[in-house]
Order: sequence, then structure tokens, then C-alpha cells
Amino acid sequence: MRAVLTRDEMRAADAAALADVSHETLVARAGTAVAHAALRMLGGAYGRRVVVVAGKGSNGADGRVAGAALTQRGVRVVVLAAEEAPAELPACDLVIDGAYGTGFRGEYEAPKPPPGAAVLAIDIPSGVDADSGEASAGAVCADRTVTFAALKPGLLQWDGAWLAGTVELADIGIGFPTPHALMMEDGDVAARLPPRPQQVNKWTHAVGIAAGSAGMEGAAVLSTRGAMAAGSGMVRLGAPGNPAAAWPTEAVRMHLPAEGWAGAFLEATAKCKAIVIGPGLGTGAEVAEEIRAVVAGAAVPLVIDADALTALGDAASARTLLDKRSAPSILTPHDGEYARLAGRAPGEDRLHAARRLADATGATVLLKGSFTAVAAPVAGDPVPDVLLSAAGSPRLATAGTGDVLSGIIGAFCARGLNVLEAAALGAHVHGRAAALGSPAGLVAGDLPALVSIVLSGAERAEGAEERSRD
Repeated sequence: MRAVLTRDEMRAADAAALADVSHETLVARAGTAVAHAALRMLGGAYGRRVVVVAGKGSNGADGRVAGAALTQRGVRVVVLAAEEAPAELPACDLVIDGAYGTGFRGEYEAPKPPPGAAVLAIDIPSGVDADSGEASAGAVCADRTVTFAALKPGLLQWDGAWLAGTVELADIGIGFPTPHALMMEDGDVAARLPPRPQQVNKWTHAVGIAAGSAGMEGAAVLSTRGAMAAGSGMVRLGAPGNPAAAWPTEAVRMHLPAEGWAGAFLEATAKCKAIVIGPGLGTGAEVAEEIRAVVAGAAVPLVIDADALTALGDAASARTLLDKRSAPSILTPHDGEYARLAGRAPGEDRLHAARRLADATGATVLLKGSFTAVAAPVAGDPVPDVLLSAAGSPRLATAGTGDVLSGIIGAFCARGLNVLEAAALGAHVHGRAAALGSPAGLVAGDLPALVSIVLSGAERAEGAEERSRD
């Protein structure tokens, strides 16, 4: 996992570092890192031309140091004060943006790079909010960003995610305590997911799923297949009213009545290690009552998705119900479901939005999107309290992919991950699986097989690393 620091957290880290090292030393380290990145982008120094746009603050100082280092290497460098830079920059091969850093607020109209020039931003593209990622209309659009010490939320979400280009992290000797937010990486799949023990049986990682109704059977099928692909040895599937469908033959189905089914479901899933509830169940009053009964009565980690989120009502009603539980809960809203629960849309800052709803409901909240934020409730002040995944993509913007995700998360809970890591790792694996599929035409039914490939690859990589250590 990689640390992610907000503007205020980074400011505190900078201040702490200055107790041990001078500002000039930090600027020299940062500027040198930028110069090295610039040389890689230029492919060498001879005959190359660079324009540095330098503001009055630390980012401008970093840019000037980078310019001086490049000059020593033979690059022709022009340094322009950000306040005096022309609307269109002079001809060059590379523009280094050092106008504003993470402290930026307000509006900025960046000078236009000349045709064919690449853009390298220092710490964050000028004009991008370091926390939310919201950008002013004239913000810098970079090909690459060199950021220092830790990632910033604004590099990962909203406009900042694409304006930053490729993000490169440079260590310049700024330390910080355990961060409150961490970004999932591919290596975390093998490192975090508990291996299945030798003495395992089908019930060891069993998952119960309440999903599906007439016309929505596919949601139950997809959630079930997601759980099986993610390592659940037994799925007990209940679709109230027992609608006819081509159910996965490996799932053990329970026959549930159309009404009054909560007690039978809880009894049938008593040996399961986690439960998923909601996909395709429907939103009628009778169904909602049964969903709430399962939520209150389930004694294992619970993934509350889709129609089950609707059954919770608003955040206050959800809190009242979830406080009755003896085991943790995961809510998995997309933006529309979030708005119904929270009473407002999540907005640009998804880290803050996920934290806000987790605090309000007392549950772990996974806010879906191409950039996914998973927040733990603040009770007990866990560190970290937010895990992030940027593995999502527009390929997942198709019906049923969220049902697969709920099954994956349920399986990861059953395999022993805490709910925060199960949700975040599930989102990361879900996104990586989509990346293996067709760029166009990917459907939710493709994902379970791709999830299995991602997890199998992670296990093989972990096994190879262990053998190399031996």
C-alpha cells in the first residue's frame, strides 16, 4: 500500500521535517528529482529545450533548482515567473510546471505549451485542488507529475486523476506517521489475502447470499459466481420466491418463500462466515422488512448492496438498525445510492464522502467508482481509516458488475480479511479483472473467470517469491 496525505497532513509532515533538515536541502532534493524525471522524458540533454514556469512558493523554488540542474547537463533552459508568463510559452521540448503546489486554491489560467511539448508538473498540476482533485478551467494538463513523500488525493480523483498524467513518487526525506489513507497496489493481493489452509473444507470460507427475484435472477447468479471465483468453497444462495433461472450448479440453493423468508435464510446460513444481501431482491415494503430482519439478525460480517441499501432508509435509520448488529457491516453504494442514504451527492472529494457516511452509519462504506474509497467508521480511530483503489475503469460501467463485486467482498470476508481490507481489496481485484477483459463489450458475466485469473496470478507470484527467499 502507498501512503496518501491530504493538504493539511502534508503541511504537517513538511513542518516536522524542517526540524531536522533545512528548507534549502528539501528544495534541492525535490528539484533534483524533477530534473531526473525531465531527463527521462527528454531522452537526453543535448539540444533539448526546457521552459520552467516558476511561482513564488516552494514549487517555484523546486522548478528553479531543476532548471539549474538541467542547464548543467547541457539543456537550454528558460525560467519564467508564473505571474509574468505569456499566454503561450516559447518553443521547447518540455514545460516544467512549478507555478502552484498543494496549497493552491482558487482559479488559475496556465500558459499554453507550444505544439509538441510535453508537460511535467511538480507535486500536483497547477490549478488542481490537492484534496478533491477539482480543477480550475485553465489548470495544467501534465503528461507526468513528480510528487513528493506521498500521494495526494487530488492526484487520484476527479479532474486531477487525468490532469496529472503518470504519477511518479519521489522520496526526498520527509517522514510522517502512519497515514489515515492508503492506496491499494497489485502486491497487496497476495500480501493481504490469507492463504487457504491445507486442512480446509467447503464450509471453511462459506458465504450466504440473499439475492434475486423474478426478472432479476441474474443479480443473484453474478454475485454467487463472484463469491466462488474469489475463493468461497460453499455458497448458500437464497432467492425469495424461488424464481426459475439457470442457477450456478455449484451453488447450494435454499428454497425461500416469497414473503417471511428472513428466519429461514438466517437458519440456512448459520454455518457461513459472511453474508451478502441485496442484489436484485426488489424494493417493495415486504422485501425491505425481511432485509432489515436479516441485517439485524446476522451474526457474521455482512455485505449490504443494491436493494438492501434502499431498505436501510436514510443514514440515521441505517445507524439505528446497524447498531443492533454484533458483527461488522459493509455498505457498497454507487453515487445514487449514496445520495439516498446521505441526503446529498458524494461530490468531488470521495475520500471525505466515504468517511462522512461511515461516520453517520457506523458501517464500513465502499463508495463505488473508477476511483473507489473505502472508509471505516471513526469509532476507535483506526489508522488507516480509508483504503483506496484506482483500479476501476469505464469497462465496469455496465449492468451487473456491482453484483460480482459484492460476491468478491463476501468471499474475502469469509476468508478472514477484516471488512475494511476485504472491501478495498475486492474493489482492486474487481478493477484488475476488468483490465484483463475486452476493451469494448465487456459484460459482468465475463468478470468471475477474470477474477480467478487475477487471484491465481497473485498466488503464483507469492509462491515464486517465497521460493526465491528459500
